[in-house]
Amino acid sequence: MLIVQVKEGDTIEKALKKFKKKFEKTGVVKALRERQKFTKPSVRRREQVIKAVYKQRLQNGEIEK
Repeated sequence: MLIVQVKEGDTIEKALKKFKKKFEKTGVVKALRERQKFTKPSVRRREQVIKAVYKQRLQNGEIEK
């Protein structure tokens, strides 16, 4: 259960923004979307490797963002 502390004088919009941010951090929506389709373990691993190579190239300065 998510609890959002609202200070005196805070608007509903601000509280809603805090709630959305906390909800996104839980990863519920991301997990639901992942479970909608089956991905083979080999494909998942390949995606992880591609992502790691990209991050490493960014860190080394080979790729400009």
